[in-house]
Amino acid sequence: MQPLHDLLCADALSGRHLWAAGKSVALEALARGTSLGGALPALHGRSVLVAMEHQLATALALIELDGVAGRLVLCPPGLSAEHRSHVIAGAGVDAIVFDGDASQWAGGGALMRVAGGPAVRPAEGPTVRDRQTEWIMLTSGTSGAPKMVRHSLESLTGAIERRGGWRGPIVWGTFYDIRRFGGLQILLRSVLCGGSLVLSDAAESMGRYLERAGSLGVTHISGTPSQWRNALAFSTSGAISPRCIRLSGEIADRAILEALRARYPQADVVHAYASTEAGVGFEVDDGLEGFPARLIGGGGEVDIKMLDGSLRVRSARAASCYVGAGAPALKDADGFIDSGDLVERRGERCYFVGRRGGIINVGGLKVHPEEVEAVINRHPDVRASLVHSRRNLITGSIVIADVVLRAGAADTADRSTEVKREILAACREALANYKIPAAIRFVAALDVAATGKSVRHPVQQPDVVWRGLASRPV
Repeated sequence: MQPLHDLLCADALSGRHLWAAGKSVALEALARGTSLGGALPALHGRSVLVAMEHQLATALALIELDGVAGRLVLCPPGLSAEHRSHVIAGAGVDAIVFDGDASQWAGGGALMRVAGGPAVRPAEGPTVRDRQTEWIMLTSGTSGAPKMVRHSLESLTGAIERRGGWRGPIVWGTFYDIRRFGGLQILLRSVLCGGSLVLSDAAESMGRYLERAGSLGVTHISGTPSQWRNALAFSTSGAISPRCIRLSGEIADRAILEALRARYPQADVVHAYASTEAGVGFEVDDGLEGFPARLIGGGGEVDIKMLDGSLRVRSARAASCYVGAGAPALKDADGFIDSGDLVERRGERCYFVGRRGGIINVGGLKVHPEEVEAVINRHPDVRASLVHSRRNLITGSIVIADVVLRAGAADTADRSTEVKREILAACREALANYKIPAAIRFVAALDVAATGKSVRHPVQQPDVVWRGLASRPV
């Protein structure tokens, strides 16, 4: 496959940009220039850790380095010094490109260090891009050292259709960080589909990002369901008028799909099944939660099956393996990846019910938090919910629900009590008794981790980038 820079230059570049908060780069300038000074020849064939603090500098480096570096290792924000050392050793890193404080990389031995940034200057000469670069991505686990998976540009772009039938300018936006799989997908879509991209910023509120994205004419925008629930709480959600809305990373339940259709009736709403390991599996564009059962066992480019209740994926879009000493096998003997996502078939539809590792055990009975949340989220006064467990001496655990209400939904004590009663009534109607929350707490916010997903294990304290101020956005 051609390097990313060459694919970019093969398309029309006039009017296309990468926009960050307060900065932008014209893709025409990048086609002729560089953000890495004269360092590209020295980085040829190396295993390069891309450790930029800012997404714009990251995007530029990735476009330039594919085809030059032997291996690109994407360093996500907030990676601890201990885990950085693990990544450097496990991925065989021998060069680092960065745009922040060089002192944090002191003590890295003989590692080559290259400073980059958002400024593009004229290149001194042609660049040799003759490598099939490996792309190493870190998984989004919330505890322990992250696993590293190996992709290629071909696997990362296997689900992307050039232009995809859209007419007119395409301007992508995403709530994801592009150093995560979901965000990288959007960077690659914008590069390969003739578009521009509006990048988010960790220092920028959700409301301000929506305002900026609207001012730049975003036509396509992606995020997790948790990020979208947060976004819809802001008055500036009306600043954008997208033609396409894309969800991934978490279960897209009926409540969020209906809320997005109501807020953006002109938009196609698509939810994609994807993971860092399995790549992009499939997309659902029929407006319904879950996915058609015909996708199971259908063969083709992406082969999907269910085994012991979990979804297994075999695909050329998947990562090839885990990387590092002692790394476990990624695939089984038949080439399938166990996603850990639990699925139930009901008639001609399959529904995600949760993660294998997220089950709450109530007296030996299994409760999937996402199933309970889907029921709670259907209440018209609920903005978002998070179901978790609390230890109990009798049953081992009980189910607790933290609920964020829409602004003004329960502004009196009587109404608050009534809403709780209504939520519990809905749960009793839809769920088995052991799945009904033992307590409902109204909270001002739910935390969203750097991955874009709801924080389900707060004791582990993952990086929180946007706090879901769903009741009183500012």
